Amino acid sequence: MKLDNYIYKKAALGIGLALTIAITPSCKKSFLDVPQQGQQQSAVFWKTADDAFKGVNAIYGNLRSWENTAFPAIAIESMGSDDADKGSTASDASFFLQFDQFTIDPDQGNISGFWSGQYRNINYTNQVLDNVPAIKMDESLKARYLAEAKFVRALSYFRLVRAFGAVPLRTTVPTDVSQYKIPRSSVAEVYAQIEKDLNEAAAVLPATYGSADVGRATKGAALTLHAKVAMYLKKWSDVLSYTNTVMGLGYSLLPNYEQVFRLANENSSESIFEIQCALVPGNADVSNSQYSQVQGVRGITGGGWGFNVPSADLAASYETGDPRRDATIIFRGETTPEGDKIPEIGDNPMYNQKSYVPFALFVPNYNEGAQQNVRIFRYSDVLLMNAEAANELGNTSQALSSLEQVRFRARQGNTSILPKVTTTDKTALRLAIWKERRSELAMENDRYFDVIRQGRGTEIFGPKGWKAGRNEVWPIPQTEIDISGGLITQNPGY
Repeated sequence: MKLDNYIYKKAALGIGLALTIAITPSCKKSFLDVPQQGQQQSAVFWKTADDAFKGVNAIYGNLRSWENTAFPAIAIESMGSDDADKGSTASDASFFLQFDQFTIDPDQGNISGFWSGQYRNINYTNQVLDNVPAIKMDESLKARYLAEAKFVRALSYFRLVRAFGAVPLRTTVPTDVSQYKIPRSSVAEVYAQIEKDLNEAAAVLPATYGSADVGRATKGAALTLHAKVAMYLKKWSDVLSYTNTVMGLGYSLLPNYEQVFRLANENSSESIFEIQCALVPGNADVSNSQYSQVQGVRGITGGGWGFNVPSADLAASYETGDPRRDATIIFRGETTPEGDKIPEIGDNPMYNQKSYVPFALFVPNYNEGAQQNVRIFRYSDVLLMNAEAANELGNTSQALSSLEQVRFRARQGNTSILPKVTTTDKTALRLAIWKERRSELAMENDRYFDVIRQGRGTEIFGPKGWKAGRNEVWPIPQTEIDISGGLITQNPGY
């Protein structure tokens, strides 16, 4: 499903202030199965409970877009890290090297693509938040819809503020021309809005849903995102509080780490929030996720394009015998647990196993792996945030306990590997938790900004060209500066 391509910039004025809405069918999950509709003017939309339903579902549908999950997201959120290399052939999409080597300039298209993708999400949420309150419908359902929109708005602003620092803050749809051009709000103001949205969302969202609504934002999702936000802000008491609450909501780790990322375990007990995707028979246009396709094994039917591949540094970083290494990395020449033989000769020595869909599930004329959900928040991340916060607050026993839950699952019954961490030294334990985050969350677009918020950018990424005082953030898209007439300013060093 898809709302119009209206986004917040002057170029969008051509469509006028009466927004149009186009809803198309989407995911296999029933709450996203919406009958195809023609375009409707906003003046005649936003009248009924069904309009509210469609508007909220459109928010979720847009989350799996190219800008949110494919090249722009990979470029901004993964390519700068030491976990990932460009992949594919040397000449294919060589712009990724500019992100990998920190030589990017403000007019690179994936900079603006990521920016536009997040603001499109925000526009969809603001349309719901502006229009649904006036609709006569069940008040509890209305409140839930508004809370879902606030969660997604907070998620998009979090992605923006990590990537660019200060950004324009929009919490309503513009109603006249004068409201299109606004300056960047401070980082503190953006984070304050994120926290406000998440507080309000968590107060309303349910802990679980019935089968028809699996995949929607939950209380656990709002609290988990808030914990991550608080971690970036070093509000350790808040991180501990939010993660303690999530740990009491019934989530649990699956026994087999590799299976967490397979189709059969989408929306599992370990899943806190996933972007819902599907392969819809007879409708390739709406089976539009390219998350798996762009990262799949190159040169084999059912594989993919071979971008965003694990680095040699990542492969060498795991502790001896850690099963997560083989569960995260597809090595050239191996046979996957699902029985796919990977050719011994190919463009890349490694591929991302977390985005992998068995080749036999490929359907001609569809994107490879279109049916795979994108894992955004997992319970293991909650446990590791809890461990880090507890350690920072001097609660060593809780830190060790939460860390051990992650390592216990990782060793999968093999007591000869991944020994318990027992250090009570705060600095040593902090480093152990950070190392565990890398092993547990590798290739999930977490590592790059995780290292920066830890204050280790120069240490870890310096050999790649990362420079303090510049590369904590990416450049603001030059197109946005131009459209604003210079009201939006550039980040230092760009």
